[in-house]
Amino acid sequence: MFINAIRKGINKGFKTTWMLAKIMIPVYFIVTFLKYTPVLDGISFIFKPLMMIFGLPGEAALPLVLGNFINLYAAIGAMGALTLNAYQITILAVMLSFSHSQIVESAIIKKVGLKIRYAICVRVSAALISGSIMGLVGRFFNWI
Repeated sequence: MFINAIRKGINKGFKTTWMLAKIMIPVYFIVTFLKYTPVLDGISFIFKPLMMIFGLPGEAALPLVLGNFINLYAAIGAMGALTLNAYQITILAVMLSFSHSQIVESAIIKKVGLKIRYAICVRVSAALISGSIMGLVGRFFNWI
């Protein structure tokens, strides 16, 4: 019985690892590839003014977009490919904890009977407010 439980646990662990790897590894390689092209520089230039509010570099918009429209694992893969410090990763993680997987979760919100636009507004607002506060704190303590 104990051996069977161990075998099932290892099997489920490998299946979960494979599922996550299929998302995170391709995103990591794509973002790493983009770092060597003008594309990531262009994204960084466009989003730098907005991302400065949160104490993040412009290219940090990529994990935010991926996390909101695909899922958190895509955002994690993108974060791994970027050069971010621990506090910037924490800011992204907190923002994405409030606002992530908008498409999938909007379908769930609709089934529950809530208004989708209000739920998205609350989630995105919470992400923006928390990111702004963390950006202020990071600049105050010179963590950024």
